[in-house]
Amino acid sequence: MIKLKEVLKEQELLEFLMNNFEYSHKKIKSLLKNGLVLVDERIVTQYNYLLKKGQIVKINKYNKSKEIDIIYEDKNIIVVDKTYNMLTISDGKSNTTLYNLVSDYVKKDNKKNKIFIIHRLDKDTSGLVIFAKNERIKKLYQANWYKFTRKYMAIVVGKTKDQDTLKNYLKENSKHYVYVSDKGDLAITEYKKIKENDKYTWLDINIKTGKKNQIRVQLAYNKTPILGDIKYGNNKYKRLCLHAYELIAIDPLTNKEMIFKSNVKEF
Repeated sequence: MIKLKEVLKEQELLEFLMNNFEYSHKKIKSLLKNGLVLVDERIVTQYNYLLKKGQIVKINKYNKSKEIDIIYEDKNIIVVDKTYNMLTISDGKSNTTLYNLVSDYVKKDNKKNKIFIIHRLDKDTSGLVIFAKNERIKKLYQANWYKFTRKYMAIVVGKTKDQDTLKNYLKENSKHYVYVSDKGDLAITEYKKIKENDKYTWLDINIKTGKKNQIRVQLAYNKTPILGDIKYGNNKYKRLCLHAYELIAIDPLTNKEMIFKSNVKEF
């Protein structure tokens, strides 16, 4: 069951929920903590989040395990289509993570079941994420990760070449901000232009390395930041327009190629 309400005046989220939904203060805080409150389709967990007139507040009343979009599952791995504005794994501040949702899902069959992180996506990036069901598989996939193909779709601000390969050395400062430097870790990002208009360009991206924030940093350094990238591009939009739409993996046990795809979400 889903409940919707329109915001009629500016006010804090907790006040709005208390006045418009028949839940106790304790229940509302639980809904916020578990990521079941959405404002304009974005999960909000801050009770003092300031609402604006015309926004839509939604409460999802269902078990968290039903929130995940499973693309593929077998005895060794589970592939999930992550929504944007969700952490892959906790940063110590939020309990609502893809890891927790997938963990809840596998424990439905057996409370002893576990999952293990193979890789991750940025909080604001949507798309395919693979989890292992045991530590041995996790290590095998990570050891062979360089063989995998990871493709993204992105909308950038400005015009690009028809195709290009971006090569930069990246470093990260104490505030977790990644930047281009003369030294650091080499990041390689290939792209092809799909279409463009006067303001924006739609790109098909293939990353050759897996450095933190590399697509966002390199495209911003190229003076074509991703639409919605406040951190590196200083431009606002309803979301970060970056989606991991295809992952071609090699099963380390059988050497068989596996192709996983996710429909490009509307940006």
